Amino acid sequence: MSDKEFLIEANIQDIIKYIMTDLGVSIKEAMRRFYMSEIFEKLQDTKTGLYLESPAYILSLIHISEP
Repeated sequence: MSDKEFLIEANIQDIIKYIMTDLGVSIKEAMRRFYMSEIFEKLQDTKTGLYLESPAYILSLIHISEP
């Protein structure tokens, strides 16, 4: 695993935890919401540099509504 892949995976894990806590949803629901977001696609694209940002910043870019 490259450093970039590691950072992306670490960010994803933290973001999923934030979504679970902030919205009070299950891990399955938090994952569904994040993986369907436009930000997830941008995070995967290393050209955007988004993977270098903090999970809190990345989460602030996501427009995920409460259930």
